[in-house]
Amino acid sequence: MRTVHLGDLLVQHGVLTPAQRDEVLIAQKTRGGPFGAIAEQMFGVNPAAVEAAWAEQFATLAPHVDPRSLDISPATLEMISRRQAWQFRVLPISQRGNELVMCTTQEALPKALKFAGWRLAHACQFVIADPLPLGESLERYYPLAGMTAAALGERMSA
Repeated sequence: MRTVHLGDLLVQHGVLTPAQRDEVLIAQKTRGGPFGAIAEQMFGVNPAAVEAAWAEQFATLAPHVDPRSLDISPATLEMISRRQAWQFRVLPISQRGNELVMCTTQEALPKALKFAGWRLAHACQFVIADPLPLGESLERYYPLAGMTAAALGERMSA
């Protein structure tokens, strides 16, 4: 699998020029620190653009699943509430020791990571799903009035 670099993604999306990417790489080697933070400091890159590129980078490396094909235990599902599942676009799919495996979409990953970091007592590993399969699984396991798989897909693309 080919490694996708954050700087290359920011260039592909028109956020940085190739020359700016190279300047950030030089600064990173010189002083250290995360590429995205340095790009924000040096060139005023919007943190949301860095988050989106980081989520895209992660999605190229993370396992992809179809959560509709999984048999999820009731104990795993009890790890989060219905509201949390829909609000943060997450579906707990398994537990491995003290680690919780959560499914989300590429677009929802930054928000899902923040949720896991401040709300869950478990270490979390994330896998990626397409919006429609995740939405259908949320409908199945966490039915909530007014929330549908189609609505999830629409919100994700908006």
